[in-house]
Parts: sequence; C-alpha cells; structure tokens
Amino acid sequence: MSNNQSTSINKSRFFRAVVACSLSLGLLMGSAAQAKDIELSGKAADFSLPSNLNKTLKLSDFRGEVVMVNFWASWCGPCRQEMPLLDDLQKRFKKIGFTVLGVNIDEDVADAKNLLKEIPVSFPVVFDSKNKVSEIYQLDSMPTTVMVDRKGNKRFLHRGYKPGFEVDYERQIRALLRE
Repeated sequence: MSNNQSTSINKSRFFRAVVACSLSLGLLMGSAAQAKDIELSGKAADFSLPSNLNKTLKLSDFRGEVVMVNFWASWCGPCRQEMPLLDDLQKRFKKIGFTVLGVNIDEDVADAKNLLKEIPVSFPVVFDSKNKVSEIYQLDSMPTTVMVDRKGNKRFLHRGYKPGFEVDYERQIRALLRE
C-alpha cells in the first residue's frame, strides 16, 4: 500500500471517528435530537457522485429546483426514521419543482444499498463512500439536511432529526418554491 493510499484511508477513518464522537456527544447532550433550522447563505458546493440510478449525479443537475440535500448513514437510527417522511415529501412536491437528494456516507456502499431495499425511496441517492462531500459540508450530526434554493444557494441547515421536523421541512419547501 502506498503512502497516499494509507493517508487517504487514515483520513477517512479519522473523519468517521470525528463524526461518531460528535454524534455520541450530541446524543449525550441532546443536541443531535434537537435539529435547529439555521438560515444559511452562499452557493451550495457542487459535487458529483455515483448514484442508485446507475449514473453519476451532480447537485447542479437539479438547478432550477428546490433541493433537500440529506446526508445519512445506514447505522443512523434517526436517519432510518426520517427516510419514509422524506420520501413522502418527494412524492408530494416533485411535480412542482422539488427533490430530495440523499447523500449516503457509508464506507461500504453495500450497506446503503441493503438499507434502500429495506426502506425503498423514490428520491435519488448518491454514495459518498470516501466522505469528500461530507467533509466539504462539514458534517457534525447525522442526519444533516441542507435546503438549497432554485439558484443553488444554501438556505437552511438542519442537524439531527426527531418526529415533527417534517413540519418545518414542509414550511421551508413551500416558501422556497414560492420564490
């Protein structure tokens, strides 16, 4: 194994350890279960990743739509709980210019694909198995959701999930669709 491969593997393991520690600390302090919708500004970083649609997708492919970028992992209980609710939002708002874009962060894509068999969704899912996009978006909670407007600007950030957050999601989706 070359030094570059070893460094890349170590960075990936370090990133996963940081996310796991952050999640553990957040659960202990209650913050991972209390998503706050934080207003954001600036362009959402574009990315290109393989998808469950057997093609590479970019965030910019969805320009002109309101996009809910949802970072999740197969080992994340709140992510599993939230997925059917996100799928419902996708089905309800897709025809009027909205999409959910799931970003799975599992190191082994097979874990994500197995979960998608257990909890099928109608929205596209991309696989960030090397955590490059996760690092760009500076994840510190799971799930993490970034709402992106039609022009590609970040508008809202949600950390964590608990029942009832879908009400906030729907309110923000409707507001962004009206713009």
